[in-house]
Amino acid sequence: MIFAGVLLFAVTRPSFALEGETIEELRAVQLYSQDALIEMINANTHLDKVVEDRCQLVQDIEARADVLKIPAYQFLWGDMLAWGVCIDEAPERGIGYMEDAANQGLPAALEQLGRYYSKGTLVQQDKERAVVYLREAAALKNLNAQIRLVELFLEGYGSPYDYVDAYHWLYNSVTSDKQQHQQIAGYLAKLEKLMHPKAVREAKRPLDS
Repeated sequence: MIFAGVLLFAVTRPSFALEGETIEELRAVQLYSQDALIEMINANTHLDKVVEDRCQLVQDIEARADVLKIPAYQFLWGDMLAWGVCIDEAPERGIGYMEDAANQGLPAALEQLGRYYSKGTLVQQDKERAVVYLREAAALKNLNAQIRLVELFLEGYGSPYDYVDAYHWLYNSVTSDKQQHQQIAGYLAKLEKLMHPKAVREAKRPLDS
């Protein structure tokens, strides 16, 4: 379901308006649809968009995260809280909303939590926990998660029983980024050395076969 709305600002100047701006800011701010927001999240432009809109949609974003519990909005609100974008910084609450989005199966939330636990960003580093999040995101075709998952496997984390799936997902991935394409080829070659030849052949099957 797509949620959209329009917020009008006309009489008073927002407290966050930039110095030198005038009150000619009678403009409509379009609330993001779920699909549009997911596209922004995948492109990592969601926080920039909130700032670009001069933080005018903060209450609407919070309501869609807290009341309607829309996964993409839970992720957005969590990121805003975690890094203090347009609101006071509250990392613990931010991680909580990211977990809510992850529990609803949002790939970007699963990937980000996996990345955070892998690096120790905001949370205590826990690479085994990172594997759990990244594996879920990788199964949902999140390429960044697939790459990070194999990186952790090559570092010795995770279970060898998962190598076939990880290889399968990454082998069938598609990217137009030449550098990323070479990186993937290198990781696959390294992962092959840890796998039985029969397992490698099985992992090279087409997707959905």
